Amino acid sequence: MRIISGKYKGRRLTAPKKLPVRPTTDMAKESLFNILNNHFNFPGLKILDLFAGTGNISYEFASRGAEPITCIDADFGCINYIKKTAKELNFDITTIKSDVFKFLERCNTSFDIVFADPPYHLSQEQFENIVTLIFEREILDEEGMLIVEHSKDTKLEHLENFSFAKNYGGTTFSFFEFEFEEDDEEIEDNFNNSEEE
Repeated sequence: MRIISGKYKGRRLTAPKKLPVRPTTDMAKESLFNILNNHFNFPGLKILDLFAGTGNISYEFASRGAEPITCIDADFGCINYIKKTAKELNFDITTIKSDVFKFLERCNTSFDIVFADPPYHLSQEQFENIVTLIFEREILDEEGMLIVEHSKDTKLEHLENFSFAKNYGGTTFSFFEFEFEEDDEEIEDNFNNSEEE
């Protein structure tokens, strides 16, 4: 895998072959970060990386100045590799070995960006539960963004707070944001002011 931008642009990292992962391709990753560039300034962003795998996405955020970053994965080998790489590159990455669903149920911290890359074989219900838990548990900041990577066979656009989706080959990124409606009282005040004029 390769870091495509930031402090370590062009840096190649080689994860152990035995890790049970399906890394996001460089093409899909570059497209994802082109989208995020239009929404965020990375330095200081608080990131949560779920099903972190090799840490591919976290390194990209860290190289661009985002910190702190929290990586969650149930595999001991993945967690060890992320720890080792973060130390080598001096990235502010905290690793937690945990089942993602159990972590979400007890998490009491919020983040600017939550990225989730579950195994594609998870059920539709499990994918939906990830989104539901993140919003119900207020894990995403009000102006933040949740991105879920999934196959084209998984459909998430019907869920509350769905914003848009982008497809890259067999990979889809679904983006979720809080929906803000103008306060009813403010609307009424604006209406009354225009009436008085």
